[in-house]
Amino acid sequence: MSVSLNPEQTKIGFIGTGVMGKSMAGHLLKAGYEVHVYTRTKLKAQELLEQGAHWQDSPSSLAKLCDVLFTMVGFPSDVEAIYLGDEGILRHAKPGSYVIDMTTSSPALAKRIYEEALARQLYSLDAPVSGGDVGAKEAKLSIMVGGSRDVYHTLLPLFELIGSNIVYQGEAGAGQHTKMCNQIAIASNMMGVVEALVYAQKSGLDPITVLKSIETGAAGSWSLSNLAPRIIAGNFAPGFYVKHFIKDMGIALQSAEEMSLELPGLSLAKTLYDRLAASGEENSGTQALFKLIDQ
Repeated sequence: MSVSLNPEQTKIGFIGTGVMGKSMAGHLLKAGYEVHVYTRTKLKAQELLEQGAHWQDSPSSLAKLCDVLFTMVGFPSDVEAIYLGDEGILRHAKPGSYVIDMTTSSPALAKRIYEEALARQLYSLDAPVSGGDVGAKEAKLSIMVGGSRDVYHTLLPLFELIGSNIVYQGEAGAGQHTKMCNQIAIASNMMGVVEALVYAQKSGLDPITVLKSIETGAAGSWSLSNLAPRIIAGNFAPGFYVKHFIKDMGIALQSAEEMSLELPGLSLAKTLYDRLAASGEENSGTQALFKLIDQ
Protein backbone atom coordinates (compact mmCIF):
# COMPACT_ATOMS: atom_id res chain seq x y z
CA MET A 1 0.00 0.00 0.00
CA SER A 2 1.73 3.16 -1.20
CA VAL A 3 -0.03 6.31 -0.06
CA SER A 4 1.39 9.80 0.32
CA LEU A 5 1.05 11.37 3.75
CA ASN A 6 2.38 14.71 2.56
CA PRO A 7 1.57 17.46 5.11
CA GLU A 8 0.23 19.67 2.32
CA GLN A 9 -2.32 17.03 1.30
CA THR A 10 -3.19 15.20 4.52
CA LYS A 11 -5.65 16.42 7.14
CA ILE A 12 -5.25 14.78 10.53
CA GLY A 13 -7.93 14.48 13.20
CA PHE A 14 -7.13 13.95 16.87
CA ILE A 15 -9.75 13.08 19.48
CA GLY A 16 -8.67 13.28 23.10
CA THR A 17 -6.22 16.01 24.13
CA GLY A 18 -5.53 15.12 27.74
CA VAL A 19 -2.23 14.56 29.54
CA MET A 20 -0.71 12.57 26.65
CA GLY A 21 -2.93 13.35 23.66
CA LYS A 22 -2.12 17.05 23.80
CA SER A 23 1.59 16.44 23.30
CA MET A 24 1.02 13.80 20.62
CA ALA A 25 -1.22 16.08 18.57
CA GLY A 26 1.27 18.89 19.09
CA HIS A 27 4.06 16.90 17.42
CA LEU A 28 1.86 16.40 14.35
CA LEU A 29 1.16 20.13 14.24
CA LYS A 30 4.87 20.96 14.48
CA ALA A 31 5.53 18.62 11.55
CA GLY A 32 3.35 20.88 9.39
CA TYR A 33 0.11 18.90 9.29
CA GLU A 34 -3.32 20.50 9.35
CA VAL A 35 -4.67 19.09 12.60
CA HIS A 36 -8.34 19.12 13.64
CA VAL A 37 -9.16 18.33 17.26
CA TYR A 38 -12.14 17.35 19.36
CA THR A 39 -12.35 16.71 23.07
CA ARG A 40 -15.31 16.71 25.44
CA THR A 41 -13.82 19.64 27.36
CA LYS A 42 -12.77 22.26 24.82
CA LEU A 43 -10.56 24.00 27.37
CA LYS A 44 -8.20 21.00 27.24
CA ALA A 45 -7.59 21.74 23.57
CA GLN A 46 -6.94 25.46 24.05
CA GLU A 47 -3.15 25.20 23.91
CA LEU A 48 -3.34 23.28 20.64
CA LEU A 49 -5.82 25.76 19.18
CA GLU A 50 -3.40 28.57 20.02
CA GLN A 51 -0.71 26.63 18.13
CA GLY A 52 -2.89 26.48 15.02
CA ALA A 53 -5.08 23.41 15.42
CA HIS A 54 -8.70 23.59 14.21
CA TRP A 55 -11.62 22.82 16.53
CA GLN A 56 -14.44 20.49 15.52
CA ASP A 57 -17.55 20.19 17.69
CA SER A 58 -18.10 16.41 17.31
CA PRO A 59 -16.30 13.21 16.27
CA SER A 60 -18.57 12.97 13.21
CA SER A 61 -17.71 16.45 11.91
CA LEU A 62 -14.02 15.72 12.40
CA ALA A 63 -14.32 12.35 10.64
CA LYS A 64 -15.94 13.91 7.56
CA LEU A 65 -12.95 16.23 7.09
CA CYS A 66 -9.89 14.17 7.86
CA ASP A 67 -7.78 11.60 6.04
CA VAL A 68 -6.18 10.17 9.18
CA LEU A 69 -7.88 10.08 12.59
CA PHE A 70 -6.20 9.37 15.92
CA THR A 71 -8.06 8.73 19.15
CA MET A 72 -6.59 8.85 22.65
CA VAL A 73 -9.44 8.72 25.16
CA GLY A 74 -10.10 7.22 28.58
CA PHE A 75 -12.10 4.01 28.66
CA PRO A 76 -13.28 1.25 26.29
CA SER A 77 -16.82 2.66 26.60
CA ASP A 78 -15.50 5.96 25.21
CA VAL A 79 -13.78 4.14 22.35
CA GLU A 80 -16.93 2.20 21.52
CA ALA A 81 -19.09 5.33 21.45
CA ILE A 82 -16.58 7.33 19.38
CA TYR A 83 -16.13 4.60 16.77
CA LEU A 84 -19.35 2.59 16.68
CA GLY A 85 -22.05 5.03 17.83
CA ASP A 86 -24.58 6.67 15.48
CA GLU A 87 -22.47 9.84 15.48
CA GLY A 88 -19.24 7.87 15.56
CA ILE A 89 -16.19 7.95 13.36
CA LEU A 90 -16.87 4.83 11.31
CA ARG A 91 -20.31 6.01 10.14
CA HIS A 92 -18.97 9.37 8.96
CA ALA A 93 -15.36 8.87 7.85
CA LYS A 94 -14.49 9.13 4.18
CA PRO A 95 -13.87 5.78 2.43
CA GLY A 96 -10.14 5.16 2.21
CA SER A 97 -9.28 7.08 5.37
CA TYR A 98 -7.28 5.72 8.30
CA VAL A 99 -8.40 5.39 11.92
CA ILE A 100 -5.92 4.69 14.72
CA ASP A 101 -7.00 4.09 18.30
CA MET A 102 -4.12 4.75 20.70
CA THR A 103 -6.24 4.33 23.83
CA THR A 104 -5.43 1.35 26.03
CA SER A 105 -8.61 -0.61 25.41
CA SER A 106 -10.06 -4.08 24.94
CA PRO A 107 -8.44 -6.41 22.37
CA ALA A 108 -11.92 -7.74 21.50
CA LEU A 109 -13.18 -4.20 20.86
CA ALA A 110 -10.17 -3.49 18.66
CA LYS A 111 -11.13 -6.49 16.51
CA ARG A 112 -14.75 -5.26 16.26
CA ILE A 113 -13.62 -1.84 15.14
CA TYR A 114 -11.24 -3.37 12.59
CA GLU A 115 -13.98 -5.53 11.07
CA GLU A 116 -16.52 -2.70 10.96
CA ALA A 117 -13.94 -0.35 9.43
CA LEU A 118 -13.06 -2.89 6.76
CA ALA A 119 -16.75 -3.24 5.85
CA ARG A 120 -16.87 0.53 5.34
CA GLN A 121 -13.67 0.69 3.24
CA LEU A 122 -11.67 2.20 6.10
CA TYR A 123 -8.26 1.17 7.44
CA SER A 124 -8.04 0.58 11.20
CA LEU A 125 -5.12 0.02 13.57
CA ASP A 126 -5.01 -0.44 17.34
CA ALA A 127 -1.86 1.28 18.55
CA PRO A 128 -1.73 1.79 22.33
CA VAL A 129 1.30 3.52 23.78
CA SER A 130 3.55 3.45 26.83
CA GLY A 131 5.85 6.11 28.19
CA GLY A 132 3.54 8.41 30.12
CA ASP A 133 3.52 12.19 30.00
CA VAL A 134 7.30 12.40 29.65
CA GLY A 135 7.38 10.03 26.67
CA ALA A 136 4.54 11.95 25.02
CA LYS A 137 6.25 15.32 25.48
CA GLU A 138 9.59 14.05 24.20
CA ALA A 139 8.08 12.03 21.30
CA LYS A 140 9.68 8.90 22.75
CA LEU A 141 6.59 6.77 23.27
CA SER A 142 6.61 3.03 22.76
CA ILE A 143 3.85 2.26 20.22
CA MET A 144 2.42 -1.27 19.92
CA VAL A 145 0.54 -1.78 16.67
CA GLY A 146 -2.10 -4.31 15.62
CA GLY A 147 -3.87 -4.58 12.27
CA SER A 148 -2.73 -4.82 8.67
CA ARG A 149 1.03 -4.80 8.20
CA ASP A 150 0.66 -2.77 4.99
CA VAL A 151 -1.39 -0.10 6.79
CA TYR A 152 1.21 -0.05 9.57
CA HIS A 153 3.98 0.68 7.06
CA THR A 154 1.87 3.40 5.43
CA LEU A 155 1.33 5.18 8.75
CA LEU A 156 4.82 4.59 10.15
CA PRO A 157 6.02 8.13 9.23
CA LEU A 158 3.27 9.56 11.47
CA PHE A 159 4.05 7.17 14.30
CA GLU A 160 7.69 8.23 14.09
CA LEU A 161 6.65 11.81 14.90
CA ILE A 162 5.27 10.77 18.28
CA GLY A 163 7.25 7.68 19.29
CA SER A 164 10.73 6.18 19.20
CA ASN A 165 10.01 2.48 19.74
CA ILE A 166 7.37 1.46 17.21
CA VAL A 167 6.73 -2.26 16.77
CA TYR A 168 4.21 -4.08 14.59
CA GLN A 169 2.77 -6.85 16.77
CA GLY A 170 0.34 -8.67 14.48
CA GLU A 171 -3.33 -8.78 13.48
CA ALA A 172 -6.09 -6.57 14.88
CA GLY A 173 -6.10 -6.66 18.68
CA ALA A 174 -2.41 -7.58 18.94
CA GLY A 175 -1.45 -4.03 19.89
CA GLN A 176 -3.90 -4.10 22.78
CA HIS A 177 -2.75 -7.55 23.93
CA THR A 178 0.84 -6.27 23.92
CA LYS A 179 -0.19 -3.26 26.01
CA MET A 180 -1.76 -5.66 28.50
CA CYS A 181 1.65 -7.38 28.80
CA ASN A 182 3.15 -3.94 29.45
CA GLN A 183 0.62 -3.10 32.17
CA ILE A 184 0.97 -6.51 33.81
CA ALA A 185 4.74 -5.97 34.09
CA ILE A 186 4.28 -2.43 35.45
CA ALA A 187 1.68 -3.47 38.04
CA SER A 188 3.94 -5.76 40.04
CA ASN A 189 6.94 -3.50 39.44
CA MET A 190 5.10 -0.50 40.95
CA MET A 191 4.42 -2.51 44.11
CA GLY A 192 8.14 -3.24 44.34
CA VAL A 193 9.15 0.37 43.76
CA VAL A 194 6.91 1.83 46.46
CA GLU A 195 7.69 -0.96 48.96
CA ALA A 196 11.43 -0.37 48.44
CA LEU A 197 11.06 3.36 49.09
CA VAL A 198 8.91 2.84 52.17
CA TYR A 199 11.46 0.32 53.47
CA ALA A 200 14.32 2.75 52.83
CA GLN A 201 12.50 5.52 54.65
CA LYS A 202 11.49 3.38 57.66
CA SER A 203 15.03 1.99 58.06
CA GLY A 204 16.49 5.48 58.31
CA LEU A 205 18.18 5.56 54.90
CA ASP A 206 18.17 8.55 52.56
CA PRO A 207 15.88 7.43 49.67
CA ILE A 208 17.73 9.61 47.15
CA THR A 209 21.03 7.93 48.02
CA VAL A 210 19.41 4.49 47.93
CA LEU A 211 18.06 5.25 44.47
CA LYS A 212 21.60 6.02 43.23
CA SER A 213 22.61 2.48 44.14
CA ILE A 214 19.65 0.45 42.96
CA GLU A 215 18.28 2.12 39.83
CA THR A 216 21.17 1.06 37.58
CA GLY A 217 21.47 -2.49 38.92
CA ALA A 218 19.29 -5.56 38.58
CA ALA A 219 16.37 -3.70 40.21
CA GLY A 220 16.42 -0.98 37.57
CA SER A 221 13.20 -0.11 35.73
CA TRP A 222 11.47 2.81 34.03
CA SER A 223 9.21 3.24 37.07
CA LEU A 224 12.16 3.26 39.47
CA SER A 225 14.07 5.86 37.44
CA ASN A 226 11.14 8.10 36.52
CA LEU A 227 8.54 7.73 39.27
CA ALA A 228 10.64 7.10 42.37
CA PRO A 229 12.13 10.65 42.19
CA ARG A 230 8.59 12.04 42.01
CA ILE A 231 7.61 10.03 45.09
CA ILE A 232 10.67 11.26 47.00
CA ALA A 233 9.78 14.85 46.03
CA GLY A 234 6.17 14.36 47.17
CA ASN A 235 4.93 14.83 43.61
CA PHE A 236 1.88 12.65 42.99
CA ALA A 237 0.52 14.54 39.96
CA PRO A 238 -0.59 12.24 37.13
CA GLY A 239 1.70 11.24 34.35
CA PHE A 240 -0.80 8.39 34.18
CA TYR A 241 -3.97 8.39 36.26
CA VAL A 242 -4.71 5.79 38.95
CA LYS A 243 -8.24 5.44 37.55
CA HIS A 244 -6.91 4.63 34.08
CA PHE A 245 -4.42 2.11 35.47
CA ILE A 246 -7.25 0.36 37.30
CA LYS A 247 -9.16 0.25 34.00
CA ASP A 248 -6.17 -1.31 32.25
CA MET A 249 -5.65 -3.93 34.94
CA GLY A 250 -9.34 -4.83 34.73
CA ILE A 251 -9.06 -5.38 30.97
CA ALA A 252 -5.97 -7.53 31.45
CA LEU A 253 -7.61 -9.64 34.15
CA GLN A 254 -10.71 -10.14 32.00
CA SER A 255 -8.60 -11.19 29.01
CA ALA A 256 -6.57 -13.52 31.24
CA GLU A 257 -9.75 -15.11 32.57
CA GLU A 258 -10.91 -15.75 29.00
CA MET A 259 -7.62 -17.61 28.46
CA SER A 260 -7.97 -19.54 31.77
CA LEU A 261 -4.85 -17.77 33.03
CA GLU A 262 -4.22 -16.84 36.68
CA LEU A 263 -2.18 -13.68 37.32
CA PRO A 264 -1.68 -13.34 41.09
CA GLY A 265 0.64 -10.32 40.95
CA LEU A 266 -1.77 -8.37 38.78
CA SER A 267 -4.71 -9.36 40.97
CA LEU A 268 -2.94 -8.08 44.09
CA ALA A 269 -1.92 -4.83 42.38
CA LYS A 270 -5.48 -4.14 41.29
CA THR A 271 -6.77 -4.79 44.81
CA LEU A 272 -4.28 -2.25 46.20
CA TYR A 273 -5.06 0.35 43.54
CA ASP A 274 -8.80 -0.11 44.13
CA ARG A 275 -8.17 0.70 47.80
CA LEU A 276 -6.07 3.71 46.78
CA ALA A 277 -8.82 5.03 44.51
CA ALA A 278 -11.43 4.52 47.24
CA SER A 279 -9.31 6.73 49.52
CA GLY A 280 -9.72 9.63 47.06
CA GLU A 281 -6.61 9.19 44.90
CA GLU A 282 -8.19 8.09 41.62
CA ASN A 283 -7.00 11.26 39.83
CA SER A 284 -3.46 11.03 41.20
CA GLY A 285 -0.54 9.48 39.36
CA THR A 286 0.17 5.77 39.70
CA GLN A 287 3.10 6.56 42.00
CA ALA A 288 0.52 7.55 44.67
CA LEU A 289 0.46 3.88 45.64
CA PHE A 290 3.27 4.97 47.97
CA LYS A 291 0.68 6.71 50.15
CA LEU A 292 -1.22 3.47 50.71
CA ILE A 293 1.87 1.40 51.57
CA ASP A 294 3.29 4.19 53.77
CA GLN A 295 0.26 4.28 56.08
